[in-house]
Amino acid sequence: MSKKNPTNGKGQSTIALNKKAKFDYFLGDRFEAGLVLEGWEVKALREGKAQIAEAHVIIKDGEAWLLGAVITPLLQASTHVNPDPTRTRKLLLHEKELARLIGQVERKGFTIVPTALYFKRGKAKLEIAIGEGKKSHDKRATLKERDWQRDKQRIMRHSM
Repeated sequence: MSKKNPTNGKGQSTIALNKKAKFDYFLGDRFEAGLVLEGWEVKALREGKAQIAEAHVIIKDGEAWLLGAVITPLLQASTHVNPDPTRTRKLLLHEKELARLIGQVERKGFTIVPTALYFKRGKAKLEIAIGEGKKSHDKRATLKERDWQRDKQRIMRHSM
């Protein structure tokens, strides 16, 4: 039997997280986008066979596209089709959200980063965020802060 993905009580189950995004970018506004998927991809997502760590979003011809996301096909679900695990997938956003994304990316030089992939009420959703790249000294500060938080928890645990 396959393991069920944990739910957060609102009908959502997480499929994949991009933990690297918080380390590499200062994340700003977040948006929820739908995905245009094929049948074998939905079955693979239900089994948790997705990775978005190396994925990124581009805007082309007024539409948002997800590149670099890997959805590994299931052997039993894709017998009659030739699946492409890294194909480009279209993102579904409202016009106002898309206009806002285009404005921030083109004018201010931000990038669009996928942060989470999950099911919401039976539909696959991708959480994307507007991100500004961190410099190496910012990443060192993040590591230093994370180490301090870990040490602080350790001290608090032992002092009581």
